[in-house]
Amino acid sequence: VQLQASGGGLVQTGGSLRLSCAASGSIRSIEIMGWYRQAPGKQRELVAVMTRGGSTNHADSVKGRFTISRDAAKNTVFLQMNSLKPEDTAVYYCNAAQVHGSVRLYDYWGQGTLVTVSS
Repeated sequence: VQLQASGGGLVQTGGSLRLSCAASGSIRSIEIMGWYRQAPGKQRELVAVMTRGGSTNHADSVKGRFTISRDAAKNTVFLQMNSLKPEDTAVYYCNAAQVHGSVRLYDYWGQGTLVTVSS
């Protein structure tokens, strides 16, 4: 599975960005796709994920501001980010996971895209 992420950039506080992640390869094995982020000096954290069935989960810190969606026909997930804050500054990584039941078997990662929110 290959993941190609795009859409990062520099934006002012309160602005918006949309990230895209296109998956290719053995995507039939993928059950969950989503976004994680890693700010300087911090651990990588979940931002938002979506299951194959369409269920979503957003981190509390982004609820009401960020929305994950997808274009199933294009094997692409999006992260619409509104009302951006300086604390949203991070490298955002697209993730695709192979899952069997409750067991996470394998994670694929995109190359990361930098989002910088200026105050």
